[in-house]
Amino acid sequence: MSEAALPGGVAWWWAQITRLGEAQILLPAMALSLLWLWRQPGGPRLALAWLLASGVAVAVTTTSKIAFLGFGIGHAPLDFTGFSGHAMFAAALMPLLLRLALGPRTADGRRRVLILGYLLALAVAVSRVKVGAHSVSEVVAGYGLGAAASALALRAGRWPALPLARWMPLALLAWALLGVVGAPASRTHDWVTRLSLALSGRPQAYQRWEMHRDHQQRLSPPAVSLPTR
Repeated sequence: MSEAALPGGVAWWWAQITRLGEAQILLPAMALSLLWLWRQPGGPRLALAWLLASGVAVAVTTTSKIAFLGFGIGHAPLDFTGFSGHAMFAAALMPLLLRLALGPRTADGRRRVLILGYLLALAVAVSRVKVGAHSVSEVVAGYGLGAAASALALRAGRWPALPLARWMPLALLAWALLGVVGAPASRTHDWVTRLSLALSGRPQAYQRWEMHRDHQQRLSPPAVSLPTR
């Protein structure tokens, strides 16, 4: 179901949730967290693990988009045109951002915070389907890729908690709300599209409807012309 087909209030709600997965909102928060993490005992290893795992996820996502937009590589039966970047970023960054900001001291507390982070990321992934930006296969792939990145980073060692945990949750919430309300529209898709066209030499980006059209043409048997007498 596309955003236009949803009731007005529901469409608005999903449109706000989907913005939480934008790189321009999540990456600055990650950058500040990495700077703080680097100064903690054992922090450089954790920061590098998080940065490397997230970087690989970004590279895979970008490559999948370039492959489709520039070279027409997709999978029509699953309606797959590439990994969802919003779902990937949300699952790769949200759990660890909350883990650092909320600073739980007990194992149960840490587990609950991480579950909350993955659930929030899942809401972002679902929103991409609700607003008509991605298919189910694309958000499942993006969410799985991001979740794998954050899980690998978590296994790099014991993650510390920010010392000012009482105000950090409010700061993180304020940043998210300001980003959703005030941040300009994301331009990452435009940048990836231009890169795809530059690499492939195509005049226009390959479209989802073209993938399904070409798939149907491959499935349709060629017409057999009968001899005329």
